[in-house]
Amino acid sequence: MENHKQISLQAKVFDFALTELVREHRTSFQPLWSVDSWVKFLIWMALNCGLSGEKESLELFADAMGSSLTVRMRRLFFERTLDELKLQVMADPSDDRVLIMPISGSENITYVTASQALGEVGLLEKVVPDQSCWQDLDAIIAIPWQSSEAVS
Repeated sequence: MENHKQISLQAKVFDFALTELVREHRTSFQPLWSVDSWVKFLIWMALNCGLSGEKESLELFADAMGSSLTVRMRRLFFERTLDELKLQVMADPSDDRVLIMPISGSENITYVTASQALGEVGLLEKVVPDQSCWQDLDAIIAIPWQSSEAVS
């Protein structure tokens, strides 16, 4: 049983460290809120793990990371939590919409607070400004990317 506790603790430390690494460095790779920034981040990680920038090395890194860890890191890379507004922004450019949702499930989001959140994270210029195109989905507001931002 002691070995199980050690493995569990190691997993928690790894998760914490990886989460902090993503949050600390995600704004270092330009242009923000783009697939390019995500790819640059992954290349940076691979290089810092001692791999070369060659295609085979990068593929090895991607395989070693695995899909579930990569998906979790990508979600962290493209999400922002705005404590003052009590909102979370999910803005992965491979999705067709940016999602604004409350941190606590009971808060109502208005288009005004959604706009504030978009401005705070630097997304106002990257989404469709016409609020008639925005969708109020109960506790979530879905906002389409400008056509040049979305990746199909």
